[in-house]
Amino acid sequence: MRRTRLAGALTAVIALALTATGCGGGDGPEPARGATAAAAPDRVEPLASPHSPRLPVTVASADGRRVTVGSAERIVPLSGSLSEIVFTLGLGDRVVAKDVTATFEQAAGLPVVTRAHDVSAESVLSLKPTLVLAESTTGPAEAIAQIRDAGVPLVVVPAAKNLDDVGSRIDGVAAALGVPAAGEELRERTAERLDAVREKIPAHADRPRVAFLYVRGSAAVYLLGGAESGASSLLEAAGAVDAGKESGLKKDFTPITTEALAQAAPDAILVMTKGLRSVGGVDGLVKIPGVAETPAGADRRVVSVDDGVLLNYGPRTDQVLASLVDQLYGEGK
Repeated sequence: MRRTRLAGALTAVIALALTATGCGGGDGPEPARGATAAAAPDRVEPLASPHSPRLPVTVASADGRRVTVGSAERIVPLSGSLSEIVFTLGLGDRVVAKDVTATFEQAAGLPVVTRAHDVSAESVLSLKPTLVLAESTTGPAEAIAQIRDAGVPLVVVPAAKNLDDVGSRIDGVAAALGVPAAGEELRERTAERLDAVREKIPAHADRPRVAFLYVRGSAAVYLLGGAESGASSLLEAAGAVDAGKESGLKKDFTPITTEALAQAAPDAILVMTKGLRSVGGVDGLVKIPGVAETPAGADRRVVSVDDGVLLNYGPRTDQVLASLVDQLYGEGK
């Protein structure tokens, strides 16, 4: 329950910030000195061999219900992460709507019916879905209940917080879609790719301290990630130390203060690409009180990863980890 509440807090903050700042594209910030520019992966890679759903199936939903799915002809995933899994399983042609955070290219033409914690039940139902996939953090509860009351099968998938969640989420979505064999294939492919990235991480006597900052300049949101931010597992897998967690921040996020940053003392700062852009790039980031006084701020060592994949913990997480490793330890670091 605590994990759900904390993940929900982040999702709500992100949804609010996305609404305030928009989700448009545009060029990213100039790479910082001491860091390479992050490559923003904008496509998913479906499995090579298509799998046809074998339905009906009855599956366990994360909210304690048993849900029978009779058709996967019209799918509505209520988060970008779930959309990514459905598309990668090879069933993207059956998806009829998306959440605002589904930013990858194959989903570009789909109508937006939800913004994480602002699900429009009416918009979802107007598309006559045969299956709705939700996160345990999706809301509001009234909208979820309205979809269920309309007789639409709705399966809730536990929210992801670390690398250990990747395989179980893939399996859960694949089971609900009636393609368990595809889920096994994708889970194994993803695990192999993550292992391949891990093997390339250089051994360092001193692990870099990295602070995850969630910033949205237009919405005046400036937060420092702690133990429950969702980034710790990635940073630790990359051979780094989560500076916020290490400094004693036990919850998900806390407002950025000079004191909190001094305590974290990061060697590098991790931000989402759109967040970095929203504050005016690295030049704007170091103007946030306290940032310039950290080792990371003084060296302008900033690592950025695309918003649409950073905390998804899904089929493209190997790309996220590879980007972190390259930016932290690449040539000249």
